[in-house]
Amino acid sequence: MTFRQLITGVLSTALVSLSVSTVALTLGLLQGEPLIAKANAQSDQSPLERAQSAVDSLIARLRGREMPEGIVKANGRIEATQVDVAAKYPGRLATLTVDEGDEVKAGQVVATISSPETEAQLRGAQAQVLKSKQALAEANALIAQRKSDLDFARADYERGKQQLADRNLSAQVFDQRRNRFEAAEAEYVAANAARDQASFAIDVAESDVERYQSILVDLVLVSPRSGRVQYRLARAGEVVAAGQRVLTILDLNDVYLTIYLPADDAGKLALGDEARIVLDPVPQYVFPSMINFVATEAQFTPKSVETSEEREKLMFRVKLQGDPQVLDKYHRQVKTGVRGLGFVRTDPKVPWPPELSVRLPE
Repeated sequence: MTFRQLITGVLSTALVSLSVSTVALTLGLLQGEPLIAKANAQSDQSPLERAQSAVDSLIARLRGREMPEGIVKANGRIEATQVDVAAKYPGRLATLTVDEGDEVKAGQVVATISSPETEAQLRGAQAQVLKSKQALAEANALIAQRKSDLDFARADYERGKQQLADRNLSAQVFDQRRNRFEAAEAEYVAANAARDQASFAIDVAESDVERYQSILVDLVLVSPRSGRVQYRLARAGEVVAAGQRVLTILDLNDVYLTIYLPADDAGKLALGDEARIVLDPVPQYVFPSMINFVATEAQFTPKSVETSEEREKLMFRVKLQGDPQVLDKYHRQVKTGVRGLGFVRTDPKVPWPPELSVRLPE
């Protein structure tokens, strides 16, 4: 054996030992104490056998082959429903009371928009209401006057009929009385129409007041849900357009893990069934969840694929909804984008193994 071959053999042995240690350490972190005990029990194996066994165990774990029959796992990430707070009307952003990372409550004022034009229009509409009410009062007074004139003209006209019949009144005078009666009647009708017009004007002016008041209410931006500010998209002093987003809020009561499962597994899931979530940063905890959504269409291949070989590659999106009580208690620790594992049961009768029993932080 040459010196070069001897050195090569020593280096190969060292690399194998290092690989064995690395794999064993990785598996120990992934599987915890049971794997360490198993490694100690197999200490009588040769380095190559232990390395091969460790690699096989790691592959089996990653592929989910170590899960009991009826339980499937898949990788995913934590997501939460995002709600945008946007300006309904244009204006200048006067105040913005929250920043990224702040927690807000539903109905909390988060920003205000200044709109002097709308305030001026509101004052004008309020003045128009007063003017219309004054016009209505004048119309009512005019109606009373026209009613009095009409009553006098009618009585005079009726007397003229009898006088004309008795030949105590000339036809010319009678015609004048009749004309005065008809004019008084027309003026009375016109006065009533003016009153109706004044009443309509009041309704229009009051509707304008309500409209401008509602605009001013909408210029005060409130959080539609309780959650955490994810993005601040504008700053105080900026002019915002109608529909422009100002804040994006994460609803911490609607947090879920999105995973993808093959068609065979997704088709066996039951909505509302229990599920489990294990997050990469805190693998020592197991969080309860529930299956609340299974996609109706495949995500990775077109639905026109009909061959059995290609159908096996179909992957369906599944949402594992976090338990509301757990989310309410640990909402400050919720982070979106965190990776983890989701565990579901394709057979609801299969019990959860002990390592997937719910374990929450103290």
